[in-house]
Parts: sequence; C-alpha cells; structure tokens
Amino acid sequence: MRKLKYREAIGEATVQCMKADPRIVLAGQNVDDHKGGHGTTTDAFRAFGPSRVVDIPNSENAVAGIAVGAASMGMRPLVVHARADFMFLAMDGLINLAAKWRYMYGDKGGVPVVMRGIVGRGWGQGATHSQNLHSVFGHFPGLYVATPASPADAKGLLVSALRNETPVVLLENRGLYEIEGEVPENPEPVPFGKGRIVRTGTDVTIVAASLMVHEAERAAGLLAEQGVGAEVVDVRSIRPLDEALICASVAKTGRLVVADTSWARYGLAAEVAAVVAENVHGALLGPVRRVTLPDSPAPVSWPLEEAFHPNARTIAAACLDVLGCDPTLPMREMTDITAGFVGPY
Repeated sequence: MRKLKYREAIGEATVQCMKADPRIVLAGQNVDDHKGGHGTTTDAFRAFGPSRVVDIPNSENAVAGIAVGAASMGMRPLVVHARADFMFLAMDGLINLAAKWRYMYGDKGGVPVVMRGIVGRGWGQGATHSQNLHSVFGHFPGLYVATPASPADAKGLLVSALRNETPVVLLENRGLYEIEGEVPENPEPVPFGKGRIVRTGTDVTIVAASLMVHEAERAAGLLAEQGVGAEVVDVRSIRPLDEALICASVAKTGRLVVADTSWARYGLAAEVAAVVAENVHGALLGPVRRVTLPDSPAPVSWPLEEAFHPNARTIAAACLDVLGCDPTLPMREMTDITAGFVGPY
C-alpha cells in the first residue's frame, strides 16, 4: 500500500469528501494561503477555490454559530482551528447547541459540524498555546471526539466525521504532520469508538492517545530490551471510548499504564483508569500509573518544554515501576519523535 504523510492524508480526505458531497464547506483562518493549515487545506483550495474554502476572521464564537446554523439547514461545515486553544471561544455553539441539538429536538436530525483543532508543542509556545482539549470536549454527551495518531486514521476518521450526523471534534497534534504511514487510496471510513492494538504484549498494557501512541511504541521497544512485553492500545476515539478493547487488554496483562498528552486530573488517563477499575479490577496485579503532563501550565522556553512533556523513557519507567522493577534501569538514548519539527504557525 502507498504511504502518505499525516498532513497529506488529511488533505486527501478533505478533497475526496468535498468532491463526493457538495454540501461540505471548509472554513478557517488562513486555509486559503500557501501554508494551508500545515498543508492540509492547500489541495482543497486549489480544487474548489474561495467559494467552498473560506478564510475567516478571528471570531471563533461567531463562526461556530454560523456553522451550527448552516448545518441545521443541510450544509456540512468543516471548520479548522489553527490553534485548538481558541476553540474555547467556540464552545458555546459547539456544546450548548450542536452537541444538544438531537436530544432537544426529539432526534429529528443532528447538526453535522466538524471541527479540526491543531494542538501540541514545537517551539516553546507557552501556556496559552499548548493545551490539549480532548478531555474537555469528551466530557459532553452528543459530541464525537477523536485524536488520530496515524496517517490512515487521520484520513479515515475525517471521512467518518464528514459522513456522520453527529458533531465531531478532531484534534491533531502538530508533531504528527510529517510522519508517514500506509493510507488507503479510497476514502475508507474509520469508525468512532473502535480503538486498535498497535503492538501485542503480555506483561503490561499501555493505553495511549495521539502523539503518545508513538512514544508508547518506542517505550515498548525499550522494554523489550529488558525482556518486558508491552501491549500498546491506541484509543483513537475519546468519545465514544472503546472500553471493551481496553479492558480485554488489561485482563490479559494485569497491569495498566496510561499515556496522555494532557494533564492527569479529570482527564483521559483518569477515565481509562476508572473504566478498568469498574470492569476488570480483579485482573490488576499492580497499581495503575498515569503518564501525563506535570500539573502546571506549559513553559515557554524550548528546553523547559522538552522537560515538561512525557516521552518514551517516561512511559517505559512507569511500566517497569508497575512491574516492580527498577525504573532507573539503563536504556539506550532516543531522539524525541518531534525533535526538529517547527511548523509554520
């Protein structure tokens, strides 16, 4: 199968879905310029022009309201937020209207708004530009929320979102845009609520989301050098969450480490730990460990930012800890997966 970069897969899905459905309109800040949302919207602008690929002002609240209104009238808006942090300004329309629409109107149709938000570090962006909001959006019934980790899922989940009647939030880590992977040429949907086993193992389960899936894979490689078999689970979808897959893996391994790109409290890591405690607590042979950001806003300097974010070695150490091993065992040095990546924004 051919390979595409993560950003190329998103761009391809966008063009294919817009060709198939004339109701889809793409909107966002700078979606029509040469940078094109890290290269994810340039092909769509070339193909459809300003009538369907619309540059918007810094007015996220207003645009969210317009998108919900357009969706209620039969259109399918796809809104791109160059920085997911500014999606806070869109939450009234997205959560108070879009997420509740089907419930409030007796299931007489939904409002299929799709919002892409770009998250993640890169060059010391600081506290207000480094937030991962998947747990915030995942808290509210009526939304689908996903954090695609692979190019194939970046394409497939976007295809599903643009064909669905449920409002969707897709959060893309900017550190993933240049990674490559096999991607189907046809617009094959990836369903929400279905995770995937990235690597099999029998000693410890690592549940991860977004960029942490890749760090978990690297951690599993480090652990294999110590004779430890780690099973890596990519949740793919935050809401709905594939509880059955997670619990089946923990039932097999007896140990759980959760790696997330956000904070521990009230987040995805806490939710996964609760799901396991409620469903397969008898299978646990040790304590659950959460590998997340420190309980602090993000620093702005690049060296501090590098120290702030967990990585493969952090995850591997947590796994050794739940196994009752010395977490300081020597492991080979590894280059961070995002090292050297500086996006255009």
